[in-house]
Amino acid sequence: MTGSADFTPGEWEVVREGPTSAGMIVSTAQRGEAFAMAKAYTEARKDHGDSALLDELVSSKPEVDRTKAHSAEGLKEHGLQRIREAVALLEQKATPQEIDDYRRFVISLAKRVAGAKTDDKPISEAETAAIAAVTEALGA
Repeated sequence: MTGSADFTPGEWEVVREGPTSAGMIVSTAQRGEAFAMAKAYTEARKDHGDSALLDELVSSKPEVDRTKAHSAEGLKEHGLQRIREAVALLEQKATPQEIDDYRRFVISLAKRVAGAKTDDKPISEAETAAIAAVTEALGA
């Protein structure tokens, strides 16, 4: 099974940033949306069976490096790049099943972020487009 020990610290940081980048892309797609990333992160993990890789990912607090983005568009582009980099690293070191689990986890997280509103509004077009961009970056 693949885990953080199979990656350099820098590579593991990229893999860890993929899911939270997806969440931030979706949460910033619709202005004014409040979102609890940690809760959605944990809930999304529950949907994806036995995976040591995902267990290790969610064992620490979700983090996003916001210093590299100075706007919502910058955050989106940086996040999509990190997601692509994470998948490329996983394709080098993880099993096909682990890569599929990672992709499904990230998409599930993005969808939970979009659904995390406190009111009963449906997922917006901007959020739907953000989820589509994340899905494309994952190669899913």
